[in-house]
Amino acid sequence: MADADNDYPAHLHTYEAFNKLVLFGILFVLLVLVCMALGLLGNVPLLAVLLGIGGTVALIVAAAVTG
Repeated sequence: MADADNDYPAHLHTYEAFNKLVLFGILFVLLVLVCMALGLLGNVPLLAVLLGIGGTVALIVAAAVTG
């Protein structure tokens, strides 16, 4: 337990990384649900596909840039 004082930065980094992962997951599920609603209920499948692909790329780029 001698290095217990030095554990805080590692725990903080892990906590922030986990929060980022959870936020990415929530936003991705929300994006998929919106695209499904547009494609199935809104009868706009082309827009749903484009939004799904563009949104997924945007989420991946945002996760890579902010990390």
